[in-house]
Amino acid sequence: MTRSRYLSVVRKVGVILITLLGLLTMTFVIGRLMPIDPVLAVVGPDADSSTYEQVFREMGLDRPIWVQYQYYLQDMLSGDFGRAILTGYPVVSDILRVLPATIELASVAILFGVGLGVPLGVYAATHRGRLGDHLTRLITLFGYSTPVFWVGMVGLIIFYAWLNWAGAAGRIGFAFDGMFTQYTGFYLIDTLLSGNWEAFVSAVRHIALPALILGLNSVSFIGRMTRSFMLEQLSQEYIKTARVKGLSERSVIWKHAFKNILVQLLTIVALAYGGLLEGAVLIETVFAWPGFGQYLTDSLLMGDMNAVMASVLFIGLVFVFLNLLSDALYKLFDPRTR
Repeated sequence: MTRSRYLSVVRKVGVILITLLGLLTMTFVIGRLMPIDPVLAVVGPDADSSTYEQVFREMGLDRPIWVQYQYYLQDMLSGDFGRAILTGYPVVSDILRVLPATIELASVAILFGVGLGVPLGVYAATHRGRLGDHLTRLITLFGYSTPVFWVGMVGLIIFYAWLNWAGAAGRIGFAFDGMFTQYTGFYLIDTLLSGNWEAFVSAVRHIALPALILGLNSVSFIGRMTRSFMLEQLSQEYIKTARVKGLSERSVIWKHAFKNILVQLLTIVALAYGGLLEGAVLIETVFAWPGFGQYLTDSLLMGDMNAVMASVLFIGLVFVFLNLLSDALYKLFDPRTR
């Protein structure tokens, strides 16, 4: 390993460690600034003063703030996030239990976002200033600015209450709950592996509407960025040269211009996916989806600071990981950045 590459690795590791320390500090500050008494969340509002004082000392809140921060760092770095008030189980096990539901929802949503956003962006760029471009920009603006919880409630009224196309609350119909083996925690995969086609159809009906609504924002984001990247490439000299040589417009767009924006799109898709994992809080609440977002919401309403702080830290870690992944993919597909 050369000296420059060694220094680059050391610098990157240092940045990661500083980022993680910042995340830990931020979650600690959030836990202390939120207008929620963690002691009352444990003992309840009807507990007497002696019980309150005992739990207050057991939680270490009688110590100086810097001592609390020191113990907090030690616990977090050792993987001890405490127990959740809501379930009584360790917070880590709770997050691992609800995470597959959110990952499945966000994954279907990002497939929708990429599958619709990229073609819309390319179409808008190749028809700049025309009606199709204006309509595409209007669609992306609507998807980006419309509150997701409002779209979710309207979608439930239309597609569930009126048309009966979508499933009700949850990940699958009650009749199929426990009727298939959960190999991975992803219902779409597990129902297929179990060979239960009726359960698979039920899982599709339940995930389709929340995933499409959650993916509206990523469609807008990916579509607008694709349009911007394509417009930049279409104005380059090599595109004019390709057209002068007589290449078809399809070849110019997809084999030349689009190929050169793939690296940039990888970063955008990674960030959009992280945003979906974070933004699933509202859509999971509307659709009673038993995932990470609903777990975080319930923990906030309960005043369960152990679960809230661990969830905030987890979201930060997801974005750190996705940024590292996008950087790695960037260097893999574009040798100029190595």
